[in-house]
Amino acid sequence: MPLLINLRQLEKKDLTLQGELTPTELELEHLDEMIHVKKPLEYDLEVEQIDDAILVQGSLLLELECECVRCLKTFKQEMDLPDWAAHLPLVGEEKVVISNDTIDLTPYIREDIVLGFPQHPLCSADCSGLPKGAAAKLKKISGAGKFDESSSAWTQLDKLKLK
Repeated sequence: MPLLINLRQLEKKDLTLQGELTPTELELEHLDEMIHVKKPLEYDLEVEQIDDAILVQGSLLLELECECVRCLKTFKQEMDLPDWAAHLPLVGEEKVVISNDTIDLTPYIREDIVLGFPQHPLCSADCSGLPKGAAAKLKKISGAGKFDESSSAWTQLDKLKLK
């Protein structure tokens, strides 16, 4: 269920929103092969209307399950956004989409979470990578290092005969 703000309730008083959003609701599955989201996002937000805009402030907390890009070990990393804020204009060129007097906060939260993902997750700053024997074994299993010239895209283009 998306995180919705009802504008009619907001006219009467400021709102407090607390709860969880699942990875499915946030559409965070399969975004990165090294980062997995298996637990729900916890949110604690204050919502207020200021003139012709909505101001949302609060905290977001999400646990990521990452694979180290050097050694491939799985580790957990907490994404904590304690001072998250969103300014949502109700009028003008960049106004938010209002449907049945509600605004969906989910896309704004999702965008900031994805931007906060680590680009190259490391289990520790001094990670030395795979042990030497494991790297050689991995190459042997995957066939890395071998180049099959017949499967090259250029080879296939060379076979193409144009008039």
